[in-house]
Amino acid sequence: MTNSFHRLIRFTDSNGAIHYGDLVTDSDEDKDFTSSKIIGRTVTILAGDDPFNLHPSSEEAKVASLLCPLPSSCVPVIYGVGLNYKRHITEASLPTPGYPVLFTKPQDALAGPYEDVPVNTKCLNMDYEGELCVIIGRDAKDFDKAKDNPLDYVLGYTVGNDVSSRYWQAAERSGGQHGMGKSFDSFAPLGPVIVGPKCPGLAETIGEEDGGIPSLMLRTKVNGELRQETSTSDLLFKLDDILEYLSLGRTIRRGTVIMTGTPSGVAAFLDPPNWLKNGDTVEISIEEIGTIRNRMVIE
Repeated sequence: MTNSFHRLIRFTDSNGAIHYGDLVTDSDEDKDFTSSKIIGRTVTILAGDDPFNLHPSSEEAKVASLLCPLPSSCVPVIYGVGLNYKRHITEASLPTPGYPVLFTKPQDALAGPYEDVPVNTKCLNMDYEGELCVIIGRDAKDFDKAKDNPLDYVLGYTVGNDVSSRYWQAAERSGGQHGMGKSFDSFAPLGPVIVGPKCPGLAETIGEEDGGIPSLMLRTKVNGELRQETSTSDLLFKLDDILEYLSLGRTIRRGTVIMTGTPSGVAAFLDPPNWLKNGDTVEISIEEIGTIRNRMVIE
């Protein structure tokens, strides 16, 4: 699969028209992928109907606002992986799983990189989960990690927040299923860009033994306070493990988002737990990809 971009953004121009663009960087100093460094830039418009058939055009536009890099119409499902960072398993005092722990989020869970996240007042014990997310670029079925290359199925990587209501995740209310506490509207902010696996800067972080996962630092802050800081090299199951498990006898459709798991430092395992409150801002950064920043609005 060939990507026609390095760092894909989806944005509106000053007239409110929606475009795809390629955020080209000229230097390391240009790699501060935050809202203040992206909004106002002039970028080349990528022509095409969806993220999977884009090509450069001769037109340019100035970024007025950033949207979720994937429209919901292009995302068949969001898969989350639980208990996938070794240090997170330790802080949770749970056994190391033998297979990926999976749950799903629907399309309506998607949100933009700088949108407010509306939270129902009954969604108690709110938590953040900073995650490296993988966007699947072509259908996969019966993937075999012994012979298949996971990068052949990757459109790109992005930053995500697996927003969670631990109250509804509790076994007595969810039947032991994670999805109930994680699948509310706007509980999956993504962005600010989708970085192609061959993009300079990121490509060098993916080794032959990395299973399709770039080795990058992930940091989560709440109101500026550092809560999570871990390398993605701490992941238990890599992308090839997840794809092999997910695609066994089932088709993983193009556009599927895989949230690969969160590192240690979530609110639930602080002493005492430090749940998100109304107005709290969660900022998640992954080097080479960028930063998302979302305010929790309890309503």
